[in-house]
Amino acid sequence: MEPDLYAVSAILAVGALTILFGIFGVRIHRSTSDFLRASRSVGPRWNAAAISGEYLSAASFLGIAGLVLKDGADALWYPVGFTAGYLALLLFVAAPLRRSGAYTLPDFAEARLDSVRLRRVCTVMVIAIGWLYLVPQMQGAGLTLSTVTGYPLWVGAAVVSVIVILNVVIGGMRSITFVQAFQYWLKLTALAVPVFVLLIYQAGESAEFRSSLAADAPPFFTTDTTVDIDTDVVLQVNSPMLLDANGEVDGFPADGPVYWAAGQHEASAGAELRFAAGSRVPVVVGSPVNNDSWLQPLSSGEAPLFETYSLVVALLLGTMGLPHVLARFYANPDGRAARATTFVVLALLGLFYLFPTVAGLLARLYVPQLLVNGKTDAAVLLLPGEAMSGLPSQLLGAVVAAGAFAAFLSTASGLVLSIAGVLSTDALPGRVRDFRTATVVAGMVPLAFTLAASQLDLAQSVALAFAVAASSFCPLLVLGIWWRGLTDTGAAAGLIVGGGLSFAAVLPVALGVLAPPWQTLLAQPAAVTVPIAFLTMMIVSRATSERVPGDVARILLRMHAPDRLGMSRDGQVERLAVTAATLPRLKGGRHRR
Repeated sequence: MEPDLYAVSAILAVGALTILFGIFGVRIHRSTSDFLRASRSVGPRWNAAAISGEYLSAASFLGIAGLVLKDGADALWYPVGFTAGYLALLLFVAAPLRRSGAYTLPDFAEARLDSVRLRRVCTVMVIAIGWLYLVPQMQGAGLTLSTVTGYPLWVGAAVVSVIVILNVVIGGMRSITFVQAFQYWLKLTALAVPVFVLLIYQAGESAEFRSSLAADAPPFFTTDTTVDIDTDVVLQVNSPMLLDANGEVDGFPADGPVYWAAGQHEASAGAELRFAAGSRVPVVVGSPVNNDSWLQPLSSGEAPLFETYSLVVALLLGTMGLPHVLARFYANPDGRAARATTFVVLALLGLFYLFPTVAGLLARLYVPQLLVNGKTDAAVLLLPGEAMSGLPSQLLGAVVAAGAFAAFLSTASGLVLSIAGVLSTDALPGRVRDFRTATVVAGMVPLAFTLAASQLDLAQSVALAFAVAASSFCPLLVLGIWWRGLTDTGAAAGLIVGGGLSFAAVLPVALGVLAPPWQTLLAQPAAVTVPIAFLTMMIVSRATSERVPGDVARILLRMHAPDRLGMSRDGQVERLAVTAATLPRLKGGRHRR
């Protein structure tokens, strides 16, 4: 495959701009607080753009369109849940957490419950969730670079890791804020422009083609199409069909015409399937076969109702437990700004998620071959080239590739920053050079897991991290902020039971070692594990009520009192022992605490 020079150039430009922003951030640092917390002075609109840029990951940019292409109406819960999660964050967590003075989740746990042991448990969970979330970002980067260049998947993952580590090491929080705010608008543009152009182009197609999505029939190939099978797939055929095949099909070698009766058929990795124009599209087992069922909710899966409720619980409550999201709110000057930031984030996310949803609908028309080989995450990347031709399609493809790479860089930067912050304070002495060492570790370790992870859809992979976060940190934050009876023993028990059960469920799913029914059910454990985590924290806390901190009333008053009373803390619980002497000399004068 010849590399797409336009797309490669766009990706290189995004990488270069990211590093330049990091260098620019170094030049404006004036203090330790600048480096680690952006001096807690980031305004709501700027911080909201940065949070949105950080939050819109591979799952949002590529995964949602791929899921809409494959699963139809059932996939719409992902953008709804990703956005609604910030509503729960706005109502229950944002302002009190900012007033608490905690910079990381372990900081909050120690400040609220005065327990070093609990802090260590939180540290392990932060690292586990962060690395679980980093893996799909690297998978998406590998997919993007492989699609536009033909390079192996690990190349894109390695490129993202190197750029992110350099940017975090060089620039710190303020630089990352600039980068992520810029990358939100880049991602929005990179999806909105191609979608608008393709909608105009699609309006000129024949009425039969445009209305085919409403037909009670499978999608069809509009031209003679060749599909390369990269991994073993089992396909569902709705009606008998004839195709040409080269490779192992249904357990036998094939080299020529093959007849498939209605039912399930296997195509092994390395096979090449050729379909004539007008042929109906076979789909991977588990996905809706007909467009009619594709438009109906709860039309696929082993237990669709349970999976839907569990997914909604994970996405709605998991957002407030994501370490890299919560760290952003500490850059706000006060609780009121934290609430305003969350409100703006809701608007920005709602605007963005319109476009991957429409892109998934268009992909059902123009790239149905992805339903055969299962590579639906590539739908957004391939859509311009399949729908149009010539220079316009190449330019649109380059814009999409740039936006996709920005998605991986922005989210991975926030994750690496949050993991490195916890590692440097809880596993290392806490100096800035320790932060930089931790950054390298935080960015490189997930590379080993990227190649081992199964070929889950990107949005589904990210949902695994949401399930673990919802089952661990969500109960800790909600009860820690709103219930005075929480104890350190109860919180630790809930984290271990809820987080442990959810992680035990999603880890084999991520590795792809389970049979299909269990693979589907355990991928969404939140409907069971979240209530268990809440109940465990409450029951154990009741049983250990003598361990309720003596100053709990003062702590809760500080978190809930209006900012104008001046009772909120400002980082007094930080354990990041960085002094002006340990911070490397940055251009701009004397450093201040």
